[in-house]
Amino acid sequence: MTRARPARLRPGSKVAVVAPAGPVSPDLLARGVAVLASWGLEVEVGTHVLARHPVFPYLAGRDADRAADLRRAWCDPTVAAVFCARGGYGSQRMVDLLDWPAMAAAGPKVFAGSSDVTALHAALGAELDVSTLFSPMIAGDGFDPVAQDHFRATLFEPETVREVIGPAASTAGHGVAEGITVGGNLSLIAADLGSPAACPPPDGAIALLEDVAEAPYRIDRMLTQLLRAGWFTGVSGIALGSWADCGDPAEVYAVAADLLGGLGLPMVWDLGFGHCKGQLTVPLGAHAVLDADDGTLTFTDPALS
Repeated sequence: MTRARPARLRPGSKVAVVAPAGPVSPDLLARGVAVLASWGLEVEVGTHVLARHPVFPYLAGRDADRAADLRRAWCDPTVAAVFCARGGYGSQRMVDLLDWPAMAAAGPKVFAGSSDVTALHAALGAELDVSTLFSPMIAGDGFDPVAQDHFRATLFEPETVREVIGPAASTAGHGVAEGITVGGNLSLIAADLGSPAACPPPDGAIALLEDVAEAPYRIDRMLTQLLRAGWFTGVSGIALGSWADCGDPAEVYAVAADLLGGLGLPMVWDLGFGHCKGQLTVPLGAHAVLDADDGTLTFTDPALS
């Protein structure tokens, strides 16, 4: 069953920027906010977005403060969307500090981000039954013009980007699969196993997987962990994204083929989402058709209503 689809954005919509994970560059934040404003959006930056944790320099402020920014933005009835500034590390540390009953009462709204934010995508899906956007980060290095254009189209004109196909997409396993999209960053999915939000994918699900700066043997280990945990049991198709700085692409491909090829599922290599130039925005928790022979992922309905 598909999750609730938030409403699309319109000129004048108010969006909030939060930092649930790593510290944010003021310059990149200013650049990203300027892009959002150029789209006609009213941008509100969370109180602690530029904060730094007093002990751990890899965190954007204290866990409770990062969680408070997200809860406040989600529960604000004037905010139509919540964008994550960047990834890094830290979302898992604050996810259990969120006020889920209050956020559920606030209703669905657009949530966008990727990388470490995978932990929040899983939690929002499990707790609020809402679809989300695995998207570029507005204060990240990858917020380039191509990524911006696809993200903007998804937010304002989602019917124009129902079909997702990367410039280097290729077939890794033949066939067609149909189901709900799940997944995101491989290392976060593996790290989240055993948590309350780590529900196995529903039957027929299409798994989206990508990662960055992970050696092939580590990718091997994480995929093996998911296989041994039964995570792929209900999966009907697999769409692989980018594997930036993960070593020789041929070796990464060989690892994926060795471990996932035996599942006999339709599979696409390099669909164009994740840590890559021109990062495409992909909905999670939405019904889609994966045509591995064409190298396309087509959503039955637009990402946003």
